[in-house]
Amino acid sequence: MSLPATDSDISDIIARAEAGQRLSADDGLRLFRSQDIAGLGYAANLVRERMHGDRTTYIVNRYLHYSNVCWDTCKFCSFYRKPGEPGSFAKPVEQIVEWARPFRDQGVQELHIVGGLHPSLKYDYYLELLRALRRELPGTSLKGFTAVEVDWFCRLSRKDARTVMRELHEAGLDSLTGGGAEIFAPRVRKLVCPNKIDAARYFEIHAVAHEMGLKTQVTMLYGHVETDEERVDHILRVREQQDRTGGFQVFIPLAYHPENNALGYLPRATGLTDLKVYAISRLLLDNVPHLKCYWISAGLKLAQLALSHGVDDLDGIVYEHERIFHDAGSRTPQQVSEEGLRKLIRDAGRTPCRRDARYNLLETAQA
Repeated sequence: MSLPATDSDISDIIARAEAGQRLSADDGLRLFRSQDIAGLGYAANLVRERMHGDRTTYIVNRYLHYSNVCWDTCKFCSFYRKPGEPGSFAKPVEQIVEWARPFRDQGVQELHIVGGLHPSLKYDYYLELLRALRRELPGTSLKGFTAVEVDWFCRLSRKDARTVMRELHEAGLDSLTGGGAEIFAPRVRKLVCPNKIDAARYFEIHAVAHEMGLKTQVTMLYGHVETDEERVDHILRVREQQDRTGGFQVFIPLAYHPENNALGYLPRATGLTDLKVYAISRLLLDNVPHLKCYWISAGLKLAQLALSHGVDDLDGIVYEHERIFHDAGSRTPQQVSEEGLRKLIRDAGRTPCRRDARYNLLETAQA
């Protein structure tokens, strides 16, 4: 494939990406400041196809919010409620198990579990929840909790992260979610989530999981008060941590949704910005194997375009009553059928392939 015509300011970077060379922070900043979306897409797609060919993966999963009660007040969050506030909930373990029981016969590969920092639930609640779900769904991978939640469990139990992660794993936890990363730069965290754990603690908890042999994911919430420099810093912190521990299996850029929260005065990131973030993430993260477009946030049409800008995974097929992004104003569907998602992938010129929670392929890739 020949190099297309591009703006001269990034053609040298595209050439290095084509040669498989690691890009620098300065390269990342130049890419963010470039308007050459075609060149970025070309380079990111080249890397994507070098790693995964035309294959695009997805998983059969379900989404569990055990509670939306949280003492923290992150300014970008539309999901949390204070204790006793209208709309707040904390589900008993028995109710959750009853809800999950039908999944055993539906081929559900993964249950994604996330909530908030509930001031009243005891540490034992979370262990009991995992044990009950493991008994009910022995063949389903339990992906649960952010590093922020794990840090909260450490406070509740007065135990260190290694002990808490070991106990969660023994109770049934298979992997951590990537939430809580937001933007790692201290300036941004002070503005939008001043009470949340810092980057060092986030990486410490994920490193413990990686040392235990667990694979985790990592996110970036962009499109609010961060600068291009802080986006690059975030991505390269992930790359540096991956060099050390190797346990991140996927990076997930998430666009900030401005409705129903304290940052609602900010405009939503444009589609071109979304595509730029996907492409640059793929180009800079040469050691994280997968790049995900979370379609429940991005929308199905943008998800199709993202498949030609570095993305190789579209997450799952059904999100019954997904709350976090819909409370923030997302207008995307709550669910899509497996065949519907496969058609979307095929229409984008890619080959759909079902996977498990560790990105092992469950079928021979075929259109």
